[in-house]
Amino acid sequence: MNASVSLISVPDGRVLIPADEVTGLLRHLAGEWLSVVYHGEVPLDPKTTLGLACVLMAFADRIDAECIAYLPGPEEDPGH
Repeated sequence: MNASVSLISVPDGRVLIPADEVTGLLRHLAGEWLSVVYHGEVPLDPKTTLGLACVLMAFADRIDAECIAYLPGPEEDPGH
């Protein structure tokens, strides 16, 4: 899997990755697992792989939901 991510350096020396890129990578990985199992490219147990893929997609959904909840609502927008 070839993927690139945007890295954001912060003053304390840590490096951050935008949440939408993290969730995109998680969903892409889950899709790749399902694809290789479906096409018989690797000998993975389909039921286990589906379970793991579902966990990754649910985690991505949770990150998205938490990010959406973090955003200010229209009534909180300081620009208006």
